Amino acid sequence: MNKINTKLALKYRFFHPCQQQPINPACCQFQIRTATSADLISVSQIIAESFHSQQGMWGWAFPLLRLGIYEDLRHRMASPPSRHICLVAFEATSGAANNLVGSVELGVRYSDSWSQVGMGFPYLSNLAVHPQYRRHGVASGLLTSCEKVSRDWGFQDLYLHVLENNHQARQLYFKLGYRVHKVESNWNKFFLRRSSQMLLHKPLSTDSTI
Repeated sequence: MNKINTKLALKYRFFHPCQQQPINPACCQFQIRTATSADLISVSQIIAESFHSQQGMWGWAFPLLRLGIYEDLRHRMASPPSRHICLVAFEATSGAANNLVGSVELGVRYSDSWSQVGMGFPYLSNLAVHPQYRRHGVASGLLTSCEKVSRDWGFQDLYLHVLENNHQARQLYFKLGYRVHKVESNWNKFFLRRSSQMLLHKPLSTDSTI
């Protein structure tokens, strides 16, 4: 019975998500830690709001998209590869450790992702910040933390993808030292009029600090 009640409560929270109390982000300080299973709902909400619209004809699908993100992340955290981490940024005020404001994932990818052969490289994904907290250094802090983890893993490079038409994100990455490694075009660009992806690369200096 408890398991059934837990599933019902989880389903309710996905289709009727709790809203964070509005605050002034400029008055807040943030810290970063490794995500736990208790963070999954908040992280999936932040990612969904960052990459999917809740307006127009796609608004009805938003809860399903959020649930899919939750399940994917839950699976990765339940049986993570040897080098995979999800980091979250939270308010560094008393009693606010569970008020998440951003998240990012970092893992190692291979030239052949199916057999995990070839040279591995650290790859950053799902960088997302709660709308109320953007432009207050949260994304920069998460990126810098990923750089430290990559160096701890023994790597001197870091890679990520960004859409070519996402000018705000590109500006942030370029400011932090990322440069274009290559532009990847695909059929979606021509038939679905979607933007090309840019693979960005940053060499990591050993004397970088957080």
